[in-house]
Amino acid sequence: MLFSRLAFCLALLAALPCAAQSLSIIEESPDHLRKYNECMNLARGEPLKALPAAEKWHAQGGGLAARHCVATAMFGAGRYTQAAAQFEAIARDMGKDRPGLRAELWAQAGQAFMEAGLPEKAAEAQSRALELNTSDADLWLDRGLSFAALKAWPRAISDFDRALGLRRDDVEILVLRAAAWRNAGNPAKAYEDATRALKVAPDHSEALLERGFASLARGDRGSANSDFSAVLRLVPPGSSAARGAEAGLRGEQPPAAAPVSPSTPAVPPKSGPRK
Repeated sequence: MLFSRLAFCLALLAALPCAAQSLSIIEESPDHLRKYNECMNLARGEPLKALPAAEKWHAQGGGLAARHCVATAMFGAGRYTQAAAQFEAIARDMGKDRPGLRAELWAQAGQAFMEAGLPEKAAEAQSRALELNTSDADLWLDRGLSFAALKAWPRAISDFDRALGLRRDDVEILVLRAAAWRNAGNPAKAYEDATRALKVAPDHSEALLERGFASLARGDRGSANSDFSAVLRLVPPGSSAARGAEAGLRGEQPPAAAPVSPSTPAVPPKSGPRK
């Protein structure tokens, strides 16, 4: 999950995978660190300008740090499949050293595959990450989102279960699992997860939306309409959540579909690597 923290657009189940960040794959010299930081900052801000600079640095012996900057610039430039291949290659070329770092690189490859519209390949890369690190909730969440994109709802639910086991009562994960339960045809479980999320965050619009759809599926139109009306008071008119609530008030359930990002960040944030 790699270039932005979770965001929601849950007419069905929509979220961005989590963010790829700078990796400690650089040599210890101050000059190499400076070049890496400069390259990554440029890749985030001006990826098309950063790409030839990063490729030149790599040709001059920039090593893994330069290659990671190349991959990040490719991602920022929208060359997602090429970026994924780069992230995977770096992970492979590291051999068996530093499993935590290799897990992050596989996760970054998964993010790039998701942005390329290749959720099956994303899930494969994320599985490689999970072989190396099972204690990161974001990795389980990323793969769950890939399975959701494949409409493999039981597998998505299983991964969301693992994420919640590591990050109990996380509202975003609960809402995602509620949406997955709803798409899997179990509105009772969807209702439970949405209600649990609302105990933590009573005005969470996506949780209200999911509970509304769960109530609608259970035949409780009054409770559903109450939640849909609450959503309309909380979100801007014309937003995806508002459109979902309006459809719910008409008695319509959203169609099952893959997650759709409302906006895809072009570059990774400046935060450090996920542990």
